[in-house]
Amino acid sequence: MKYLVGARGSQLSVAQTNWVISELKKVNPESEYEIKTITTKGDTDTRPLFTIDQKGIFEKEIDRAVAQKEVDFAVHSLKDVPSELDDGLILACIPKREVVNDVFISSDGSSLDDISPDSIIGTSSLRRAVQVSRKRPDVTVKPIRGNIETRIKKVSGENYDGIVLAQAGISRLGVDVKYSPLSINDFSPSPGQGAIAIVTRENDSQTISMLKKIEDSTSRLEIEAERALSDFVDSGCRFPIGAYAKSNGSEITLDVVAFSVDGKKSIHVTKTGDKDDPYSIGKGAGEELREKGVNDLALNWREKVEEWNKT
Repeated sequence: MKYLVGARGSQLSVAQTNWVISELKKVNPESEYEIKTITTKGDTDTRPLFTIDQKGIFEKEIDRAVAQKEVDFAVHSLKDVPSELDDGLILACIPKREVVNDVFISSDGSSLDDISPDSIIGTSSLRRAVQVSRKRPDVTVKPIRGNIETRIKKVSGENYDGIVLAQAGISRLGVDVKYSPLSINDFSPSPGQGAIAIVTRENDSQTISMLKKIEDSTSRLEIEAERALSDFVDSGCRFPIGAYAKSNGSEITLDVVAFSVDGKKSIHVTKTGDKDDPYSIGKGAGEELREKGVNDLALNWREKVEEWNKT
């Protein structure tokens, strides 16, 4: 059996798709796999990511190819996948999650704590921009685009003195670069960060069965708790949000932090519940955020986003 696998053409996407294929070959040695790269809106739109008012900018075209049977399944960075997929598609598999934390890379090897005041820090994420500004209000945060290796090359001290990236991407690419890990307490990750999502057609039982062989059940449950938030809290670019769920025996604890776009206000919620009911944990966290006034964090968000667009 030969499978066509849809993925973006970026180095990271191809690297993590090759990792998925290598894992699948261990449990399906008789099968063959071929990658078909597909260009997405996120690959061609050069604006800061959080100013693009569209969900799924890195996955929609690829999932369309799955739905139209041009490929058999798609491999995504899970944090790029909306909580609701198009009709006829299913999130069939979540392999074991990588590390979830962000890291800081600087031109002179400094940590974020030690870097000089007035330094310019690059990130493509509104969440990270706010977190950097809260940690170091004396630096300037500017948008940066491009793949991981392109962003690292921009840390020359001319345009950017430092950047913030997900450690998982660096690990999957095997990039040899010095970095300092950032604490999850200060840099709560994006829901699903560090995980891979594999999407296929919900009526393709053979492919689903094959993909389930590399599913990690704990990663699935933790991520379902994080992603359930979006059903109750519509954040997007109106206010950035970080969420991280961790299993402990028969329970999962979900930590969530929501910020105003200017970084001046934040709301922190922690929920613990039954590991086998992650949706209720996410629902409980979302409802508590609303009770604590999370929607008020969205006041004047558009002005800040437009300010970033001009940067």
